[in-house]
Amino acid sequence: MAITLENVGIAVRDIEEAISFFTDLGLDVVGRDTISGEWADTAVGLDGNHARIAVLTTPDGHGRLELFEYLHPEAIETEPTLPNEIGMHRVAFSVDDIDEALRIAARHGCYPLRGVATYQDLYKLTYLRGPSGILVMLAQELTED
Repeated sequence: MAITLENVGIAVRDIEEAISFFTDLGLDVVGRDTISGEWADTAVGLDGNHARIAVLTTPDGHGRLELFEYLHPEAIETEPTLPNEIGMHRVAFSVDDIDEALRIAARHGCYPLRGVATYQDLYKLTYLRGPSGILVMLAQELTED
């Protein structure tokens, strides 16, 4: 059996805010829709499921996010996930300039949880809180020039 990762789905408070954040980081919107109906209720397992969705992709086309903002049933606010909690954890991106990526994130009010670390002289990386409390990891591969 062949298997391919299709996307990572993330429920957000404000889809426009989330789209703005991720497109500023360099992702591209490849589709938007509003979904509802019996098929959506069955697929997701929620009666009366009605949501705005957007699919974004990385420029290389290999990574996709599906963002969804629930209109019905009403979205449930929870505490933001901590890095050591079991379950869906974070979305990670490789960037070629972590300082520029952090400047872009800061324009959206998003800052590193603690700072930028260097892992074995291979990567500079950090976790930050994106829109709706999403944990986002940014990593820049360090190269010898």
